[in-house]
Amino acid sequence: MCPLAYDLGEVGLSAEAIADPPPLERARAACIHDDISRGLVHGLKYRDRLGLAPAMAGWMARAGAELVAEADIIVPVPLHRRRLWSRRFNQAAVLAGSIARQCNKSMDPAVLARIRATPRQVGLHRDPRRDNVRGAFVVDREQRAMIEGRRVLLIDDVIRPESRSRRARVRSNARARCRSTFLTFARVVSPAAATI
Repeated sequence: MCPLAYDLGEVGLSAEAIADPPPLERARAACIHDDISRGLVHGLKYRDRLGLAPAMAGWMARAGAELVAEADIIVPVPLHRRRLWSRRFNQAAVLAGSIARQCNKSMDPAVLARIRATPRQVGLHRDPRRDNVRGAFVVDREQRAMIEGRRVLLIDDVIRPESRSRRARVRSNARARCRSTFLTFARVVSPAAATI
């Protein structure tokens, strides 16, 4: 899922996506995770700069316009209740709510639950990140029927290559027959993949 130099349309795939097909139907990011986007994400996430959310959500909505248009429901990736209590808000839910308002879509923060507290991902490499979140997410039992057969748009602030399998495991664990896509503010790419 490395970035392409320009939009190739629906049939356009990167070499990485052809070699290792993502488990999600589609995924989009508004920008590459670099020093500037990291500053925005950290401002929102750790410095309570909630005023950044409408602009970040607007960029996300433009980058994933077709995903938002097709979505039946927008679902933020949840925080564990302890992290939510210490941070006081979920940045993914703030972004999802802003996208939903801007695009006149419904958003439900209760569809996914984070059932296991995990250490922060910052500073971890690929395999430890993947192991860190294994089994941490489930679809709430009462919500399964609500999303079955619907197009679910998952929202988070940053996506990393290993995040794709995490989102797919959430979907398969739910045994919900739904179509899920993923929209994020920033996409982490390896230095080698960043060159086009």
